[in-house]
Amino acid sequence: QRQPVESGGGLVQAGGSLRLSCLASTSIFSITAMGWYRQAPGKQRELVASVTSGGSTNYADSVKGRFTISRDNAKKMVYLQMNTLKPEDTAVYYCNANPVGPFFSWGQGTQVTVSS
Repeated sequence: QRQPVESGGGLVQAGGSLRLSCLASTSIFSITAMGWYRQAPGKQRELVASVTSGGSTNYADSVKGRFTISRDNAKKMVYLQMNTLKPEDTAVYYCNANPVGPFFSWGQGTQVTVSS
């Protein structure tokens, strides 16, 4: 299994923005639907945004209109632009295939902390 490498998290005030990046180095990246997931303390991991191999996107209701997922197949990268951040967006963010399957293990994630 390959392990994605997430980056770009940090501490930001409410209303601010962050851009997360994920390198998912696999030969099948271009045909793999990808997603950004997050896990807040004491909560289950949830899917917040997904993008198909063709570029179609889908978002959880909680982030719709604020987050934008994109991908660069040539670079094997997935991005998550997060705007108008809220304290409830605080979590560790991970990328992985969607649905999660045998191609990737979970990476270390990147911590996003939004202060009020």
